[in-house]
Amino acid sequence: MATAVLMAEPRIAVRWGGPSFSNHTVVDMVPQEMLPYIDPHWYQFAPMNPLWHGILGFVIAVLGFISWTGNGVVIYVFSCTRSLRSPSNLLVVNLAFSDFFMMIAMCPLMLVNCYYQTWVFGPLMCQLYAYAGSLFGCASIWTMVTIALDRYNVIVKGLSGKPLTIKRALLWIAIVWVHAAIWTTLPMVGWNRYVPEGNMTACGTDYLTKDWFHRSYILIYSFFCYWLPLFVIIYSYTFIVQAVYAHEKGMREQAKKMNVTSLRSPEAQNTSAECKLAKIALMTISLWFMAWTPYLIINFAGIFETMTISPLVTIWGSVFAKANAVYNPIVYGISHPKYRVALNEKLPFLVCGGDGKSPSDAQSTTSVGSAASAEEEKA
Repeated sequence: MATAVLMAEPRIAVRWGGPSFSNHTVVDMVPQEMLPYIDPHWYQFAPMNPLWHGILGFVIAVLGFISWTGNGVVIYVFSCTRSLRSPSNLLVVNLAFSDFFMMIAMCPLMLVNCYYQTWVFGPLMCQLYAYAGSLFGCASIWTMVTIALDRYNVIVKGLSGKPLTIKRALLWIAIVWVHAAIWTTLPMVGWNRYVPEGNMTACGTDYLTKDWFHRSYILIYSFFCYWLPLFVIIYSYTFIVQAVYAHEKGMREQAKKMNVTSLRSPEAQNTSAECKLAKIALMTISLWFMAWTPYLIINFAGIFETMTISPLVTIWGSVFAKANAVYNPIVYGISHPKYRVALNEKLPFLVCGGDGKSPSDAQSTTSVGSAASAEEEKA
């Protein structure tokens, strides 16, 4: 009986990717040229059940299809619809561009690796894969920051704020990409490095090296590409909510004094639309942080050694991180009236249910900054 139990233990470990009780490890199928990049930490784990690789491949394929379709449509509709060519919407297009190309760069490679159950493209492609994920991810979050700052400028500062112009929007976008490129290039030149993750089908930053010179990259990178953006976004939306609440309270009190149900002035309609767009942006940003937080936890657990990171745990980091690429087109497709009107004109078969909104109705969602830009274009 004892012998049977001991013989069963390796099979249990193989099934769930737990610690290895046999000579087989998760590294067994890794090509020879990749072995120098594998941390000794992973040699303690048995091979993962092929079912997990199949599930991961299926999920990534679904996410990739939705991302390519959704973000591609967003880019097409916003680029081909004149009424949507505002400075604020340039930021939206940049966000869709980043999400679209992240999945273009990562999804096909990961699908092939899931089929072979290991990384098969060599060390250079491993680094380029991780570089692309970090580049597009960092660009996405800082694009979210620019959207939040634009909302803050329009709603909180109002007429005292400087309207966002095409030139300023393009400058913001350029800064976002340069900032992202700097941080994602540093591991390529020696500060930290890109290595295979525990599931051996994806690559990312090295959070297991004991050298604090390399660990410091994770800490500083997380500050500039996670904590600082989070602080700016929370700060912006805190004041946005306060400003909208104060305005709506004032409008209700004024309506009560005038003995009417509500005030239907253009100002009130525009403010309501701004509030709606602010909620949409806040929802999108929250989903993005929900997507990248698992990776942050895994990285911090690695450098601080707060828990044992198994290959199965690293799968969830990959899935949640790539899922952020599908949120934005869904959110804007459902909740952006002007986008839905344009989508109904360009690609009506993609509109779920009758919209019932005319372009004039959707005009209420135009931001103050966008309206100002439109007036400048007319001039």
